[in-house]
Amino acid sequence: MGADDEASTIDQAALRAVMGHFATGVTVITAMHDGMPLGIAANSFTSVSLDPPLVLFCAGKSSSTWPGIKASGAFAVNILAEEQEPVSRLFSSKDADRFAGVGHRVAATGSPILDGALAFLDCRIESEHDAGDHVIVVGRVVELSVQRDGPPLVFFRGGYHCLGRG
Repeated sequence: MGADDEASTIDQAALRAVMGHFATGVTVITAMHDGMPLGIAANSFTSVSLDPPLVLFCAGKSSSTWPGIKASGAFAVNILAEEQEPVSRLFSSKDADRFAGVGHRVAATGSPILDGALAFLDCRIESEHDAGDHVIVVGRVVELSVQRDGPPLVFFRGGYHCLGRG
């Protein structure tokens, strides 16, 4: 039995339930393409390397937003604060005007930085790697900043949570 045969025996619902027990921060990945701001909510984000400064996120291959981000050659990672659950829900929706009512400014690469985000990393796309129904996107950080202090928005077991202050 090969690796592909072993993987196909894993129930997708069970995998989702088990992975739901891993708490993640919530981000919005943004880019500017053909003069239009684009963005998607993502919790598949992590640091990769300090030297050179690399981060990654995973984009679903079926995403209608990913092709525009890819074509832009750059993206920003906006790390959301606990009170930004509505922003995450907006950027998770399929047919909404994701930037309606969401203020932003433009970073060095042209990618939007969302108002109210705790921090951001502005990146140029360094590489892409095929990964099943997703693409692993590695970005080289060209600008970054902590914009304010506060607790992050967290996703755990299928819902949003707050760490609170402490």
